[in-house]
Amino acid sequence: MATEVYEKTSITLLNGTVIEMRPLKISLLRQFMKKFEGIAKVADDNNKSMDILIDCVAIAMKQYSPEIADNRELLEDELDLPSVYKVVEAASGIKFDDEGNLTAAGLPGTN
Repeated sequence: MATEVYEKTSITLLNGTVIEMRPLKISLLRQFMKKFEGIAKVADDNNKSMDILIDCVAIAMKQYSPEIADNRELLEDELDLPSVYKVVEAASGIKFDDEGNLTAAGLPGTN
């Protein structure tokens, strides 16, 4: 009897492509969290915060959709902000379920 320890979720890119996601494997999670921890340092600059979030999404896409992971322009064209947050949640387990969590994390779109 197979048991899944993690919850799968999916996002739909703006072009209609559906990508299934689950928590990142440890090797990618380390890279992801190292990049994500920098967000507190730039919390007052939405552009810099967004750059860090897109970097985190690119790391996550190495697992979810490697063909777009290294194409930042494509990532920015195919994702909206709610989708970015959904990728961050799925990849890391960091929940952005309410405005308080977004503000506490200093993420864009919260001011």
